[in-house]
Order: sequence, then structure tokens, then C-alpha cells
Amino acid sequence: MDLVNLYETCSTKNSIKKLNILNTRKASKKDLSQIYGVACSVGKKTKISQAGFLMDDYTSNPKHYKNFFMEKILQLDHFYIAENSGVVGFLMAYTKEQWLESNPNWIEDICWRPDFDKTKLDDFVVIDKTAILSNLTGHGIGSILYKRLMKDLKLKNIKNIFAETIISPTPNFASLAFREKQNYTLSGLRYESYKSTLYTDLIYNKSVS
Repeated sequence: MDLVNLYETCSTKNSIKKLNILNTRKASKKDLSQIYGVACSVGKKTKISQAGFLMDDYTSNPKHYKNFFMEKILQLDHFYIAENSGVVGFLMAYTKEQWLESNPNWIEDICWRPDFDKTKLDDFVVIDKTAILSNLTGHGIGSILYKRLMKDLKLKNIKNIFAETIISPTPNFASLAFREKQNYTLSGLRYESYKSTLYTDLIYNKSVS
């Protein structure tokens, strides 16, 4: 478990909650309900571009999505939570093998930039979801989760991270800003059909350093 000082004050509905110490660790089964709560706070039917969002409406089918998160907690090598008297955010990342098992045509489906170095596809992780409680976004919690991921990837000598950001039908401006903050490079674009909706995703790459 990593302990991080976070010198920010975060507005809540009735008070100011000070996040002095933020713990990051791998998710466990006991975190399921709180992870689901975080997902519901930013994954709703209505998508707000400036605030950021997850693609699914997690409030629509609690049993299905709790089963999904439990499966990923048990399966993924890189599923982390940030906590401060409760889970305040999480990050889910897949190894290359795990990602291509679920998305076998992912590499071929992407229109890569002409100057993209495809040797970066030799070994990588894909960050699938990063979610922070909706009233605590913008205070560095996502960056702290990324630092924990980076630490573990260095130990495994994994050199590259990929992540996707939706730009259509509803652009995720908060995610785009986060990619810039984290010094990602735009590497490609793909179209994704999901639940009868066609999405346009930008593909970003970052070296582990």
C-alpha cells in the first residue's frame, strides 16, 4: 500500500473534507460496493463533457455491473483503488494479453498515425477505466493512481501504456485534459460499436518513465 500526502481541500455537499493522506493499493473483494458507488457517480445515463464520465450507465443494472467489477478485481493484474476513509477512486488496466483476449481485433481496428512506432505494441497495458468520485474530481487523485500503476509497471519492465478517450457522440473533455496533463501522445483513432451506439475513440500512448 502506498501513502501519499494530498494537500487539497475538496468541497462536499455539507462540509469541506480535507484529504491529508491518500492510500493507494490493489482492489480487493471487500471494496466492491464502494467501487460500484464511484462508478455510479460518474457513469450515468446523462454524460457531462466537462466533468468527465464513464461510458456505461452503471445505475441501470446494479447486479450486472457489480458482477463485472468483481470479475475484474479477481482477474486483472492492475486494478487499484485510492482511499481516504473509504474508496474515492479507482483505476483498471489490462495487460496486453488480457486486453486482446477481450478485444482481439483492437490493434487492427485502429487507424494508427503514420509516424507511430509499432514496436510499442510488443508489450503494453491498456487503461480501461479511471474513475473518481464526482465531487472529488480535479484534485489529483487520478494522477496518484497513475503513479501507483507506473511503479508496478517499472517492476515488470512494461514500457508502454495506452488509453482511449471518447470524442463522439459526446466528447469527454475532462479525459482529454487529463491526457494532456499526463503527457500522452495521440497515436491513432478507432470506431467502436457498443450497445447500438457508434463511438469515436482517440488512442493515446505514453511511455513508462
